[in-house]
Amino acid sequence: MAFALIHPFQSVRSADVSTIQWLLALHVTGAFFLLGGVIFATILSVLGHRAERPSELAAFMGLARFAVAFILVGEVMVLVFGLWLVHEFHFSFGSFWIWGSLVLLVVGGFAGKKGGDREGGTRSIALELAAKDDVKTPELQARLNDRITHALSGGAGILALVVLALMVWKPGQ
Repeated sequence: MAFALIHPFQSVRSADVSTIQWLLALHVTGAFFLLGGVIFATILSVLGHRAERPSELAAFMGLARFAVAFILVGEVMVLVFGLWLVHEFHFSFGSFWIWGSLVLLVVGGFAGKKGGDREGGTRSIALELAAKDDVKTPELQARLNDRITHALSGGAGILALVVLALMVWKPGQ
C-alpha cells in the first residue's frame, strides 16, 4: 500500500491526510523524541562527568530526568504507532526487522533503566557531598568511572540507533 508525500508548500485540509500519513508522522515524532532524549541525556552525562563540584554534577544529573521523559514518550510512540503501521501496511509481524526492533527496544529500555538507576545513586552521593563541603571524593569519582554504568547507559543509546537503522532499512523486507 503506497502513500503520497505532501509537498511542504501545498495547502492541506485534514481530510486530505490519510491514516497512514498520520501514523507515520506520529511514529517519526516518537523516534525524534526517543533519539533527542538519548542525545540530551548523553550531553548531560558528559557535562556532569566534567563538573568539578558535586553540586554541579547533581544539577546535570537532575536535568537528565527531562531527557528520560522524552525517551519514555518516544519509546511508547515508536512502539504503538510502529505496530499500528505494521498492521496498516500489511507487513508480516514475523519479519526479522520488526521482531529485532521490538527486542532491541525492550533490551535498550531495560539497560537504560538499570544505568539510570545506577546514575541516580551517584546523584545521591553528589547531593550529600554538595550539602557538606561540595568537594569530590574518591568514592564519587569511582562511581563516575563505573564501567558497568557506562556500558548500560551507552549500550541503551546505541541500541536506540540500531532500532532506527532497522526501521529505515527494513532488512529482509
